[in-house]
Amino acid sequence: MTEQTSLGTLADLTTLGVGGPAGRVVEAASEQEIIDAVRAADDAGEPLLVVGGGSNLVVGDQGFAGTVLHITSTGYSVDSEDSCGGVSLVVQAGHNWDDLVHTTVLHAYSGLEALSGIPGSTGATPVQNVGAYGSEVSSTIASLRVWDRQRNAVQTFTNSELQFGYRDSLLKRTTTAGSPRYVVLTVEFQLALGRMSAPVRYAELARILDVPVGKRAYSLDVRRAVLALRASKGMVLDADDRDTWSTGSFFTNPIVSRDVADALPPEAPRYPLHGTDQVKLSAAWLIDKAGYAKGFGLDPDSASAGRAALSTKHTLAITNRGGATAADVLAIAREVRNGVQRRFGLQLEAEPLLIGCSL
Repeated sequence: MTEQTSLGTLADLTTLGVGGPAGRVVEAASEQEIIDAVRAADDAGEPLLVVGGGSNLVVGDQGFAGTVLHITSTGYSVDSEDSCGGVSLVVQAGHNWDDLVHTTVLHAYSGLEALSGIPGSTGATPVQNVGAYGSEVSSTIASLRVWDRQRNAVQTFTNSELQFGYRDSLLKRTTTAGSPRYVVLTVEFQLALGRMSAPVRYAELARILDVPVGKRAYSLDVRRAVLALRASKGMVLDADDRDTWSTGSFFTNPIVSRDVADALPPEAPRYPLHGTDQVKLSAAWLIDKAGYAKGFGLDPDSASAGRAALSTKHTLAITNRGGATAADVLAIAREVRNGVQRRFGLQLEAEPLLIGCSL
């Protein structure tokens, strides 16, 4: 475990590249180091912010006056592998997510391929049930080992106990201002064996792969297609591409009743949620039709003076164009949120955690 008393700013630990100074930064590279760091902060009565890949954080410009725990534990083990039950893969919380996905595809472990290219660490994925292109991580998670800060003990959660929902989980609901009750130590995945993917559920992806929705394709082809799609939308990290200096999707897709969805223009995308009376809408469509096109905010006379703006490739991402502050990013987010509210009567909710700041 290493400690830095001065990091500069939390911008250095986030993909958005904004955020003020940290009181103290501790880097933990193993389970025991994670537990020791959390216990030390709790025993000292210090606020605790847990950071993995920093891809889902917007930190305020005043920073964080407490302990920032940077989890860097890596590695995985295969607990079991057979043709009937598939493979059980136990992964350290700090392991890079896309590296894990790539590994599973190469080893013919099926189920994670549609989640390729998502930035961040493995331990962060269950917190908000990361999903993309018709797939959610909850469909492959068997269990988690966590440090329970209230009980001061290691605890194991099964999939059903995690109460997964759309971009939601028990872990997220018990996290306050970036400080979780449960700190993830390892994630266990149960994956099928084979070179074919899970059924392709996303129409655009199925079209690119030339398969019907609900059918399978080669996992490597799915990964390549997803990476290309994400790159075209600025959703694959590239230090030289300012469209990728973001938290990914800044707003979640609203989930509304059928009556609310029916009141929208006929062309508004709608995705009925199976077995419910609810419909998922497209936040990107709402933003665009409310008058906020790709690149909104680049005008130097805008609220952010062009330092922050919607991505030039995707309206859901708010990007740091260079020298942006958290205040710049939030100014764009507020304008977009308020504009959608005025146009459609719907309030968009932020997807990333807002630390020391708010909309």
